[in-house]
Amino acid sequence: MSRGEAITEPRINDRIRVPEVRLVGPEGEQVGIVPIGEALRLAQDSELDLVEVAPMARPPVVKLMDYGKFKYESAQKAREARRNQALTVIKEMRLRLKIDPHDYETKKGHVERFLKGGDKVKITVMFRGREQSRPEMGYRLLQRLAQDVSELGVVESNPKQDGRNMVMVIAPHRNQAATDGARRQAKAERAAEGQTPTA
Repeated sequence: MSRGEAITEPRINDRIRVPEVRLVGPEGEQVGIVPIGEALRLAQDSELDLVEVAPMARPPVVKLMDYGKFKYESAQKAREARRNQALTVIKEMRLRLKIDPHDYETKKGHVERFLKGGDKVKITVMFRGREQSRPEMGYRLLQRLAQDVSELGVVESNPKQDGRNMVMVIAPHRNQAATDGARRQAKAERAAEGQTPTA
């Protein structure tokens, strides 16, 4: 069996062919190490499936559960995770190490706008030539920007060197994204009402 199959489809019931298993009950309670025959009998008595949850453990860990329901809930969670993922957009903002104050303010304004819109922002500081020997300056610039937009977002991944660049990701505060979405919708509705022709 390939590893891919083992990950997607755990072995259940009589497909588990080991002499003994570490059994976990339906509520997550530890039953202990029991012979496979006894574990199967317990599963039948409680009208549940015996599902291998940690095949690499010694002995393998199995759990009593309703496998059909478990598969359904897993699929639902995966679908929900994909849906939430699609909503998160990552915008990118590039900065030079020797950025002048006016440019900095402009770029900071863009970052604030992205965060207000509920998007994550990947900020990249690009090093040229000898600047690469001064990573602490890039770090300070990113820290300053994170501080300046801290009311709107939080650093999700700290500054780290990536070849000639230094990268940091700022995510909007959780409730920020929700309130801004609601505000945008309300604004659109008001605009639509304002455009209705008067008789």
